[in-house]
Amino acid sequence: MAGGRQAMLALLVLLARTVLPSGSVVINSCSSVAEQLCNFVCDCSDCSDENQCGYLRDSAVLGTPFTCDFEDSDCGWQDVSTSMYGWVRGRASLAMWGMGPHSDHTVGTDLGWFLVTMSPPAKTAATAWLRSPEMREAAATCEIRAWYHLSGSCESTQGQKQTERPVLRLAVAHKDEVVGLWQSPEHSSEGWHQLVAYPGRIMEQFQLIFSLTQPPTCGAEVALDDIMFRNCGLPEVGQQACRAQESRCHRGSCLAHHRFCDGTDDCGDNSDEGTAQCKNFTHCSFDYDLCDWEMVAGPPVWGRNTSLNLGTSYNIPTRDHSNNSRAGFFLHVSSDPTAQAGGTAQLSSPTFQATNSCSLVLYCHLHGSDTSNLSISYVTNSTKHLMRERTGDLGSCWVRERVDFNVTDPFKVLIEGVAGSGGTVAIDDLILSQGCVKEQEKPLVTLLSQASASPCAADKVACDSGDCIAAELACDFADTCADGSDEKRCGTTTFESGAGGWHDVSMGRLRWGLQKVTESDIFLTGTFLALQTGEGQMVGPAKARSPPLGPSGPTCTMEMSYHTHSDPQGFLAISVADHTTGTTQLIWQTQHRGSTTGGHVRVPLGERSRPFQVELLALVDLQGSASVGVDNVTFKQCYLDVVSPTAAELSCNFERGMCGWYQDLSSDFKWVHSTGQGQGSDHTTGSGYFLSVDSSAPWSHGQRAQLLTSLQEPAAAPRCLSFWYRLAGPQIGTLNLKLWPERGEEVVLWTRRGTQGSLWHRAWATLPSTGQQRYQVAFEMLHDGFLGDVGLDDITQTAGPCGAKLSCSFEVEGCGLAASGKGTWQRQSNGTGTTAGPVADHTTGTSAGHYMVVNTGRVSLPAGHTAALTSQPYQPSVSAQCLAFWYQLSAGTPGSLRVFVEQSRVRRKVLSMSTMEGSNWHRSHVTVQPDGEWQVVFEAVGAGGDHGYIALDDLHVLEGACPKPASCDFERDTCGWSSPSDPRLHTFAWGWKSGITLAKYPGPEQDHTLGTRNGHYMHFDTSVLGARGTSALLESPPLPAATDSCLRFWYHMDIPEHLSSGELRVALHGTAGQRTVWSVTGHRSRGWKGAVVPVQSPSEFQISFEITTRRWPMEGTVALDDIMYSTRVGCHSSPESPVEEKPSGSFGSFVAEVVLGVLLALVIVALVAAGGWYWLKQRRLASRTPIESNSSQGFDNITFRDDKVIISSGEGDQS
Repeated sequence: MAGGRQAMLALLVLLARTVLPSGSVVINSCSSVAEQLCNFVCDCSDCSDENQCGYLRDSAVLGTPFTCDFEDSDCGWQDVSTSMYGWVRGRASLAMWGMGPHSDHTVGTDLGWFLVTMSPPAKTAATAWLRSPEMREAAATCEIRAWYHLSGSCESTQGQKQTERPVLRLAVAHKDEVVGLWQSPEHSSEGWHQLVAYPGRIMEQFQLIFSLTQPPTCGAEVALDDIMFRNCGLPEVGQQACRAQESRCHRGSCLAHHRFCDGTDDCGDNSDEGTAQCKNFTHCSFDYDLCDWEMVAGPPVWGRNTSLNLGTSYNIPTRDHSNNSRAGFFLHVSSDPTAQAGGTAQLSSPTFQATNSCSLVLYCHLHGSDTSNLSISYVTNSTKHLMRERTGDLGSCWVRERVDFNVTDPFKVLIEGVAGSGGTVAIDDLILSQGCVKEQEKPLVTLLSQASASPCAADKVACDSGDCIAAELACDFADTCADGSDEKRCGTTTFESGAGGWHDVSMGRLRWGLQKVTESDIFLTGTFLALQTGEGQMVGPAKARSPPLGPSGPTCTMEMSYHTHSDPQGFLAISVADHTTGTTQLIWQTQHRGSTTGGHVRVPLGERSRPFQVELLALVDLQGSASVGVDNVTFKQCYLDVVSPTAAELSCNFERGMCGWYQDLSSDFKWVHSTGQGQGSDHTTGSGYFLSVDSSAPWSHGQRAQLLTSLQEPAAAPRCLSFWYRLAGPQIGTLNLKLWPERGEEVVLWTRRGTQGSLWHRAWATLPSTGQQRYQVAFEMLHDGFLGDVGLDDITQTAGPCGAKLSCSFEVEGCGLAASGKGTWQRQSNGTGTTAGPVADHTTGTSAGHYMVVNTGRVSLPAGHTAALTSQPYQPSVSAQCLAFWYQLSAGTPGSLRVFVEQSRVRRKVLSMSTMEGSNWHRSHVTVQPDGEWQVVFEAVGAGGDHGYIALDDLHVLEGACPKPASCDFERDTCGWSSPSDPRLHTFAWGWKSGITLAKYPGPEQDHTLGTRNGHYMHFDTSVLGARGTSALLESPPLPAATDSCLRFWYHMDIPEHLSSGELRVALHGTAGQRTVWSVTGHRSRGWKGAVVPVQSPSEFQISFEITTRRWPMEGTVALDDIMYSTRVGCHSSPESPVEEKPSGSFGSFVAEVVLGVLLALVIVALVAAGGWYWLKQRRLASRTPIESNSSQGFDNITFRDDKVIISSGEGDQS
């Protein structure tokens, strides 16, 4: 096992170091000097001096500069682990490392690349190390973003969840020191999450280091993707024209006056922090003492310490601000689990003279708690005046803050810190301007006595009345305090009497603050929340955050008024942050950028089971006339037990809204009320509304979108729910219909997996009675991480159970089939079943899939005894109906399977099978011509063998007569043709569509059967194929041995020759191997083309159509129609061989004699051509080699090519 693991790792390491041919990376084409490489500035005209730097000059997929998406290379990242546990570059389609992500983050498919950890040791803790190339230096504004994916979990040896967890860390190595920048939160859900880190100003070469530390027996894995560097380059060198409030740095760039002497090298050459110009500023870095600042007696009190001494806890600063070092000092106050809540640590300045030019710059660090608080005030004559306040979790970084004092009396500056539960508040680099002059005369200003701590414990909050309630009951949309004070500062506000619980958590040069209306505005009144100039050093949007809210009910909605005036890059947005899982969802943003807009907006928040916070984000350039304002915020109908007036309306065509359905907004992606999105019209009217999944969301395996009803009253009787659905795409996921009892386990009522074509299909499911329990109904969409679309429309609920199901996969239930007789039919999967049966079902191709099976061993079913399975009555919809099903008989002596059709209590045997070649599922069908209600009876007959079984799956009743086996015009269904579902094959699925133009799924505008846009065919868009020979397979049902059979079909290709590197193949494959019998290279066929292929096989086989590519990208579509398979007649015996279709012409107003003459001439020419073709065909068949013409040769055990029947693109235009 160890040797196999090492070999696997060696293979992946080799793959990780391979640069794809499509992604050749040019490095330093202009021969820049070493100092100009990897410095986040493009010195070469093609920016190639910024390649392989831990990033490339840009991401072609994302369109962002200085980004590594791992699609073309590893960007210079190196695994530097000291054991077999390490990092490799891979993609989900390799599927060699177990769980991992099933799609990357960049393109959202299994063909996208990422870095992933491999081979953790089984019994010991271990760390996988990943190191970047050397980067030159970073500006103070530098921001690093990356996406990481956690999968798996840690189990102890007893199977219980461990308290230890895998920890992903990002650190920077510079000046012989490794300094932490970020580490993963304690709680995080599986899936892709974004990390944001701020390295601060780095003046020398540095490297970044990712590390993943695994506890013993932990099988979790982590992947990294889309590493981005923003605003990391130093200001441009060269003389710039500075504005009135700016001065010039030595290197020529401009900087605002108030950014000089602020403890940060903003210029990039430290000229803004020079000793000469900053000599009159008072700077306290706490590296030696408290300077002139005083700690006020506590507890709690500010502590002076270093990161080295405090350790690596999640909430502790990883370095100081002054030196960007673990050894640097700062002041901090941390939460004490044993102390009461609300304890305030105070730090006081000396007394200063009255002034209008004193300013304080400091750097604060608030991390680990949403309730931590830092305030800056001044005190005069025992009166405290609040100047600035920061609340919440600002992340693991130092944030600049500046306060200007204009005071007419002597005063002291007071800095107060309150550490929330699990949080730390820290400060560093207190810088007082030269206008802050100490007061030398007595008496000095006296501080107020410290307010008494809250009477409540750390996990409780105080009501205005003095009572204490649990902290999680505050802002839960229901009054818990007798006076309702626990819901007063929870985000609902007009801002007239304060911020209403909203707090600014901005870190950049924009911030949110209260402001009064200065001119008439119909959307903003009195005081409102406005975007203002901020004092932070980062570049990015301003962010205001509500207190922790919820949980909320399904009808929860946030309403607000807003007004924006911005440039095209500006925006206003609302997101929801869930810190329990580490996720943030964007739920609304302004649509019209670069203009003046305003209005009143309703934003659904929906049902959220965990406490959450709403965030307001805005970004504009305030140096112009831009502005953003928000007012009159309310949260409506958010309490858990609110009942919507439409809650019971399950029947819905979505033309006028969602009726009683709503989407679970806490799920990974959304259902969208839409009118197309490129995948066709709705089902109701052809031009109305339906629900589709949000195709803009990045999909990955296991992610889900859920459409829910409110809690329904208990149901005393069953009801029938019918609906129309569409599942389309090269590998779409699974659509489930579920019932959720209020107290009980969920029940899957209906499921469908994989592409069903770009068509609407109708389905039915019986909603069972629920006794005294209330319940919810849910549609759940699970994605596999590939392109695709899902639609839902015309849901109808009717009284009574549904009738006989016209389609049954047995994945959910037995579909009403009743068992009788000696033996017992039962529904099972191979993974959970008690009876011997197929290793995989037919529907899903997995051991988890379900089927019906009966044990035919002589103990369970003695010889001659029967076990029957009878359907519910089917209603005759047309004069002929096709009954199709898949079956499997075990090897040995399984007995026989007989199929009867029963009408008016009269049974007629229509099929009988007692042997089956191979262990595959086989398809059978029979045409039924009913004159009333009819039932199908499957009867297993014992044969006295020791062991055996008979299994059934995928039962379908279709309108119209059944076609011949493997023949199909694709008008009603795919006739058993399907794409294999085995994930190990890494193949895509063919689609099924009509000629109606769909933006996402191009193809011929007319089918071949009907010659209209309403006709149907199979198709595949080759642009989704990736490198390394990924293919798309379409397979027939198993067919019996053939000696002189013929396959005819029509194909349509629209592939530009310069992009063609693949081909369409026809292969025969059976137990002995595979043989390619026909192929055509990619080309433009300019219409439907016919092909004729002789088929010979000495044993059971399947026919497959396969599209392959040897080079990426490949663009264009391939379509198939009118597949005709004839047995024992050969290809030369029928005059109906396909020929090239030609468009019909118009003769205008010719006289009848001329028309007749032309027609006769055409008939003669056609007869001569047919005769010539037949003669050539006979010669070609006669001239074949003995091996080719002798059907007894069969297959070799390897795949081989019959080069005599390969058709080039030129030959493909002829039959």
